[in-house]
Amino acid sequence: MLRKYFFFSIAAIAVLLLGTIAASAQQGELRGHVVAKQADGTTAPVPDALIDVYRTDIPGKYNTKTDRKGHFVFAGLPYTGKYVIAVSAQNMSPNILPDVLAGRGADYEIVLGSGDGRRFTEAEIRSAATSAASTGGNSETAEQRSAREANAARTREVEDRNKHNQQINEVLNRTFTAGNAAIGAHNYDEAIKQFDEGLAADPEQAALLTSRSVALRMRGVDRYNAAAQSAQYKTALSSGDTAAMASLLEPAKSDIHEAVAAVQKAVAIVKAETVAPTDAAAQARHNGNLLAALKTQAEAMRLYAKYFDLSTADATFAAYQEYVNAETDPANKLKAQLAAAQVLLDASQGAKAAEEFKKILAANPDNIDAELGLGLSLFNTGVPTNFQEAANHIQKFIDNAPDTNPLKQSAREALDYLKSQNVRPERGNTTTGGQRRRRP
Repeated sequence: MLRKYFFFSIAAIAVLLLGTIAASAQQGELRGHVVAKQADGTTAPVPDALIDVYRTDIPGKYNTKTDRKGHFVFAGLPYTGKYVIAVSAQNMSPNILPDVLAGRGADYEIVLGSGDGRRFTEAEIRSAATSAASTGGNSETAEQRSAREANAARTREVEDRNKHNQQINEVLNRTFTAGNAAIGAHNYDEAIKQFDEGLAADPEQAALLTSRSVALRMRGVDRYNAAAQSAQYKTALSSGDTAAMASLLEPAKSDIHEAVAAVQKAVAIVKAETVAPTDAAAQARHNGNLLAALKTQAEAMRLYAKYFDLSTADATFAAYQEYVNAETDPANKLKAQLAAAQVLLDASQGAKAAEEFKKILAANPDNIDAELGLGLSLFNTGVPTNFQEAANHIQKFIDNAPDTNPLKQSAREALDYLKSQNVRPERGNTTTGGQRRRRP
């Protein structure tokens, strides 16, 4: 029977939401740039231009200057306000841009022509803004109207994109939460349905792909166990009808194969992310997503290799090694090391498996699972000179494992076979990493 490995930590993965430009605490950024129109029709940035911003819905005034590239920004203006931007600069004619909104992600452009360098008064600015609003901009020059309309179009585009992204984010949050809740309730069909809906909105969501892999894997485990315990399977097994057995297990195989594909895509997406090293929160989120994806990938590949395709054992071992290298929790790292070595043993790669179990015992000399794994791996090599050491390790496992350990009976059976071959354990004598250990 397949064992289930629940990784409940997956529910803590933060969905990597689409970037939106939205109000934070009801404040938004207002940015723009100032250019001067040249005689040949080209434009050039205007540094040190005076920027006067006024709220037109209620009183409010904000001032700054452009930088050397002609850019300006106000970091936290009230999101709900409506503004007018007035710009003046030496040897330039002043200009205004009415009907401006903050927090929409627009980069407003104000064009200046040559002039006397004067600066509009607040009364002139407010009067011009009111006139533009009441006449639909008829008092503006054609150039001013063109700039205002272009800025308004950019604002609408950003607002539409933000609205669309917000709708997607709502879908992602809802389906991620509902899907993981369904996993916890063992309702894997519903979980997969939820994750599929979220991935239809954004196919590149690594957290959803990882969670979908978990749901597919768990459903595959259920389907495998149900098929293997069915009367049809037992009949096919007793008659040696391998085709019928494979057919009964196909739904489980398909689920676990799809689980591998989903999480491999998640791993690739997370690895391709670029995260600023100075952004600690983003880095932590990235590392958490990668660790969860690597862990889920290794487990899905383990099940597929063991029960359906042993030719994938080496790739599965490599996946476990990658996860082990990323894991920082000692207990989780040890579990993964044991699982990786077991993958090699399941694939009858006894010599390689033995080396891995020896590494584990070198760092954890009292680990009884590694003792049994090493003993069985040495036995699996089929090399008679390894049988004595195999018997020693298996005996040590039997001596130290509690009677409730489900592997104790099979260990006794392996040891009985070795005894039938005139190989008897030498109690207290085991070899780990090439060194024989004796009791004093």
